[in-house]
Amino acid sequence: MKKIKKGKKKKLTLKEHVSSALYLAPSFLGVMIFFFIPFLVVIFYSLIDNPISKNFVFLDNFKRVMDNAAFKMAAENTFTFSILAVPLAVLLSLLLAIMLESKIPLKSQLRTFFLSPMMVPAASIVLIWQVLFNYNGVVNQWLAPFGVEQIDWLKSEHAQIVVVLLFLWKNLGYNMILFMAALSSIPKDIIEVARLESASPFKIFMKIKIRYLSSTILFVTIMSLINSFKVFREVYLLTGKYPYNTIYMLQHYMNNTFASLDYQKLSVAAILMSLVMIVIIGILFIAENHFGKDVEG
Repeated sequence: MKKIKKGKKKKLTLKEHVSSALYLAPSFLGVMIFFFIPFLVVIFYSLIDNPISKNFVFLDNFKRVMDNAAFKMAAENTFTFSILAVPLAVLLSLLLAIMLESKIPLKSQLRTFFLSPMMVPAASIVLIWQVLFNYNGVVNQWLAPFGVEQIDWLKSEHAQIVVVLLFLWKNLGYNMILFMAALSSIPKDIIEVARLESASPFKIFMKIKIRYLSSTILFVTIMSLINSFKVFREVYLLTGKYPYNTIYMLQHYMNNTFASLDYQKLSVAAILMSLVMIVIIGILFIAENHFGKDVEG
């Protein structure tokens, strides 16, 4: 009797495994077809001379792209933009979340104000920024009484600052809501104990709140980094395929390379950008594990 029961138990376990595999199969096939296999194709294209002859050239395409002046400019601009915009997006949204968590008037109205850019379509955003920053725009009219020379902001050395402002305006609200949710989940008793022991608000923030916020900071940073690459859409609508040099990003380079059907250069650029993203996200995960390990334990 015991042997029969054991056999039935094994059959049930096998059945559960099969049913689980069937449920996972569509998702697995989707990932394979739309992500993994195309990525292998990209790697293949990066190692051949062209899609017709398909001669293996190993790293020659990588050398050609790394020596390309347009790629160097695009990589430098993308790095400069991300290193400036992403920390600002994280810090400013955290400060806004702390401000709105405190007892201030009009909290709900301020939340709505900061979230409203998320509901604005890309075409409307472009129109707003054109009205603000073109040669006869509102910003030039505001600055004229102070003796500031009239310029077309998107065709000047200040173009990247304009794009950073656009990025922050569009993303601060979403990041702020994430931080507000994380702040509300911090155990109140720990903060009360710290206050009873005469800990200053700054010390409470640095020693307690930051540790509990570490996973949210990691998530917001990764999302902000991803969104910093998506800003190409607005920049493209504002300035076209060949914008001013300081806002010519990697996405411009890859878009123009795709338009010229140079799949080798496009594949190499995509792989290099993926590798950089993997390294940055890996460093962020290591930092989060270091600062948040005692909270998890």
